[in-house]
Amino acid sequence: MKCLLVLIALSVAAFAKENFVGHQVLRITPKNEAEVILLKELSQLEHLELDFWREPIDVSLPVDARVPFHSLQPVRSFLAYNEIHYDIMIADLQDLLDAEQQEMTKSRALQPRSTDDFNYATYHTLSEINSFIDALVQENPNLVSKIVIGQSYEGRPLNVLKFSTGANRPGIWIDTGIHSREWVTQASGTWFAKKIATDYGRDAALTAILDRFDIFLEIVTNPDGFQFTHTSNRMWRKTRKPNSGSRCAGVDPNRNWDAGFGGAGSSSNPCSETYRGTYAHSEPEVKAIVDFVTSHGNLKAFVSIHSYSQMLLYPYGYTKTPCRDQAELHEVAQRAVAALTSLYGTKYAYGSIINVIYQASGGTIDWTYDQGIKYSYTFELRDTGRYGFILPANQIVPTAQETWQALMVIMDHTKNNPY
Repeated sequence: MKCLLVLIALSVAAFAKENFVGHQVLRITPKNEAEVILLKELSQLEHLELDFWREPIDVSLPVDARVPFHSLQPVRSFLAYNEIHYDIMIADLQDLLDAEQQEMTKSRALQPRSTDDFNYATYHTLSEINSFIDALVQENPNLVSKIVIGQSYEGRPLNVLKFSTGANRPGIWIDTGIHSREWVTQASGTWFAKKIATDYGRDAALTAILDRFDIFLEIVTNPDGFQFTHTSNRMWRKTRKPNSGSRCAGVDPNRNWDAGFGGAGSSSNPCSETYRGTYAHSEPEVKAIVDFVTSHGNLKAFVSIHSYSQMLLYPYGYTKTPCRDQAELHEVAQRAVAALTSLYGTKYAYGSIINVIYQASGGTIDWTYDQGIKYSYTFELRDTGRYGFILPANQIVPTAQETWQALMVIMDHTKNNPY
C-alpha cells in the first residue's frame, strides 16, 4: 500500500509540472538592425508564448528563444519570410529535462551522511540544499554559521552562510540563484561553500583572505522561484509574488534594484521575464539583501552569479557612463578570466554590462557599486547556448572549479586593496 501511495504521489507531481514536449530552442542570428527590430516585434506577440533566453538587442549577440510546439510553424514562417537565419540548438527541450530528472533521481539513491558524501555533480532540490547548509554549519562550528536575512514572499527563510574567523571584519558577498532556473549557479554555490570550509587552513591564499575578511554566501537567493522550478515549471526565472491586476506572477529580481530603476532594459509588463516590479526593492528577496548590505556597512566586494553566456561583468548596466573605477575593475576582470580559462580552456568575455551584453536597468551590482562597494561583479557561467539553462550535470563541478579560480583573483585583489 505504501509503495502504491508513493507511485500515486510521483504521478501527481509529474502531472503538475509544465510539459515542454516539442519545444525547441532556436538560435537566431540577425545580420542587421532591421532584423533586430523585426525580432523585437516578434517578441511582443504574446500569443506565441516565446521565452527569450537571450533577447534581441543588437547584431553583436545572437538571440536564443524557446519556442513552444504550437508556435514553431508561425515562427519559422516569420523567420523564413524575412530571411533571418536560425539554427536549432535544442530540438526537444523535454528530452533534456527528462534526462536531468533521471540523473537527480539516481543520485538520491545514496543519502549523504555528511557534506563529504554530498553529490556535488548533480542538481539538488531546495530542501536538499538547506540540509546541506545545516550540515556544513554543524561540521564546522568554528568557521561557518547560518544567518537568516529575511523571508521570501512565500515565507521561506533567506539563508546566508557566514564564513568568519574573527569579529568586526569587512565582508565579501557572493550570491547564486537569483534567477531560479539557472540551476548551475545554485549547484556551484554549494561547491563553493564546501571549498571554503575545506580549504581554510590548508590553502594559503584563501586562509589569508579569511583571516582578514568574512565571506557571506547566499546559495538560493530566490527560494520561491527555485522551488517552483522543481515542482511546476523548470523554466521559471522570476520571483513568485502575484502582480495585482495581472494573470502573471513574479518580478525579475535583477531589475528590481534602485539603480536606474524603470529605465531601458527592463519591462513594465508583468508578463515579461524582465518585469521590474512596481517600485525598487519591492521584492522581499531583494529588500533583504539591501537591508543586509546597509546594516553591515563594510562590504568590500559583491559578486552575483548567473548563467549562461560565459561573461564576467562589472558596472554599469543602466548607463553608458563609465564607472569611476573602470580601469581597475577591467584589469581585475582580465586577470580573473585568465585564471578561469587556465583550468579547462573555457573562454569568457569581460567588461561593463552595457558594453558586453546589453543595457539593463535596476541590476544588482549597479546598486551595490553605487553604495560604495567597489569590487562589484556579475558572472554569467557556462555555457554559450548549446544547453543554456539546462546545462548537463557533468559540467557542474568543472564550472564551479573554474569559476572559483576567478573568484579567488577577485577576493585576493580585494584583500590587497581594501580601499
